[in-house]
Amino acid sequence: MRQMVLGAAVSLMLAVPTVMAADYEHGPVQAVAADGSALYAPATTHPAAQKKLLEARAEYEANPDDADALVWYGRRMGYTGDFRAAIAIFTMGIEKHPEDARMYRHRGHRYISVREFDRAIADLEKAASLIKGTENVIEPDGMPNAKNIPVSTLHGNIWYHLGLAYYLKHDWDNALRAYLEARAASRLDDNVVSTTHWIYMILRRMGREEDAKQAVSMITKDMDVIENFGYYELCKMYAGLQDLDATLKNSPGGIQGAGVTYGVVNWHLYNGRVEEAANLIQSFVNGEGWASFGYIAAEADQSLFQ
Repeated sequence: MRQMVLGAAVSLMLAVPTVMAADYEHGPVQAVAADGSALYAPATTHPAAQKKLLEARAEYEANPDDADALVWYGRRMGYTGDFRAAIAIFTMGIEKHPEDARMYRHRGHRYISVREFDRAIADLEKAASLIKGTENVIEPDGMPNAKNIPVSTLHGNIWYHLGLAYYLKHDWDNALRAYLEARAASRLDDNVVSTTHWIYMILRRMGREEDAKQAVSMITKDMDVIENFGYYELCKMYAGLQDLDATLKNSPGGIQGAGVTYGVVNWHLYNGRVEEAANLIQSFVNGEGWASFGYIAAEADQSLFQ
């Protein structure tokens, strides 16, 4: 839920909470949206997410110097929607393990969630510097897909989130640089479609239409996508393998659906349908799901229509 903030008086607490769900009408304030409204964590969390958080915290408290335990404690906290508490946990992680790229990678991700893009960039650039010359590794899933097959890697996720942080600031050159690195680190078709989606949008924003067409030339109708179905539907549209109606019909709901909606906003924009893009982006940011990347990107783009 959202509620208007009175001036800059909202205090964003960084202390790690000692309770699972805050005793507020909504939940603790996490961020301030572009229109000045407060963005709240849920007042309660799903029992399964709360249970896993309790387990992760118990593991961390039993092994406070274990980097893996701290990473999972922070990740599980983030899954409850309390991004500020997750940031505090990863800040502790950086103090304890300053050369562990994962701490910066995950804190940078959550800085994106709370709209602090410069801090996200600083963390993710640091993470990128720490992985130079290191072997890429699979990053375990916190919320496994239907096949229980992790599709992302540490290197890929660092570059992916760095590209997103630059994209949200409309720094197209740096966003493109990061997403090209992310695609180079791709292991599976899921990684190819997720990075290609952003590369295509960036190139179109830069007015490089022919380069954008080349970027999606590797997209086919028979790719083995396990979880990034929304990005795959958009990439097929970009590549001319299906039209907008088919893309909307085939798109998933939830967070992935938000990503598709944002892709469609851009599709209208690229093709000169500015009014359609403006109307869709306005209705989008007036809805729920404020933590999804599609929503954050739409919010950042509102200035284009003012």
